[in-house]
Amino acid sequence: MKYRFLPAALALFGLMLSGCSTPGVVTPTLVLPVPMQVSYQSELGIARLGQMLNAPGLTPEQRAELFFQRGVVFDRVGLRAMARLDFNRALREQPDFADAYNLNGVYLTQNQEFDEAYESFDSALELAPDYVYANLNRGIALYYGGRPELAARDLRVFLDAEPADPYRLLWWHLARYQIDAEDALTTLAAHRDQYGTDEWAWDIVDVYLGRLAPEVLLSRIAEQSQDNQELAEMLCEAYFYLAKLAQHNAQSEQAEVYLKLALATNIYDFVEHRYALLELDLIGQQARLKR
Repeated sequence: MKYRFLPAALALFGLMLSGCSTPGVVTPTLVLPVPMQVSYQSELGIARLGQMLNAPGLTPEQRAELFFQRGVVFDRVGLRAMARLDFNRALREQPDFADAYNLNGVYLTQNQEFDEAYESFDSALELAPDYVYANLNRGIALYYGGRPELAARDLRVFLDAEPADPYRLLWWHLARYQIDAEDALTTLAAHRDQYGTDEWAWDIVDVYLGRLAPEVLLSRIAEQSQDNQELAEMLCEAYFYLAKLAQHNAQSEQAEVYLKLALATNIYDFVEHRYALLELDLIGQQARLKR
């Protein structure tokens, strides 16, 4: 089967997600994929790239590209320390490598080294001014670095490049919500009405707007996904944004559960997986400060 319903094993999760139990009310059932595993192709790709790097006569640009490509594969399988090492090697070989600056900045953001992350994204954008994914990642770094106005500016640049992309809209909304929650929701609704399509991720936007229940979103994902990988990818995204919505609603326990469910998919190279881990780190830091 392409997905599993596990209401019994997840009784605790169900209680946390639904609040206090009420007689006659059915606890929402969570949807879980089989966690993704490292593929044979990825393992083979790492080995082949290593062999190519040992070939004689490579130019610095060729070595930089091979280090970068191997770093991308390491990142895809969750070997983040190895990935970051390769991205730094790529930059040593080719100091004007915008892609490597961009992904290095992502790792710096995950490590909460925000000033260094900003510098890395600035370098990427100086080398490639139209590199909107560097705007996305700098915007996320600014969001987590407590600078929502600057974050919203970068994330709006990213959104404007493809205004019908619901993920771009959601990140812009998260930054704007920190500035003015009511205005952010009004703008979110207006943008959804203007640009919304039948792409499934617009259902997440509808959950934020109160037009769709979270359990309906999860049910639709289970019905629409074609295989376990697609299910895992969709759930990684959905659970992350449900966690952020729970935070907005001061439902900290629900948010923590959703973040753990996003991580459990093992979709390591998704933005939502990366920052689910950072979110949990921040929750842990806050808990330690309260002790």
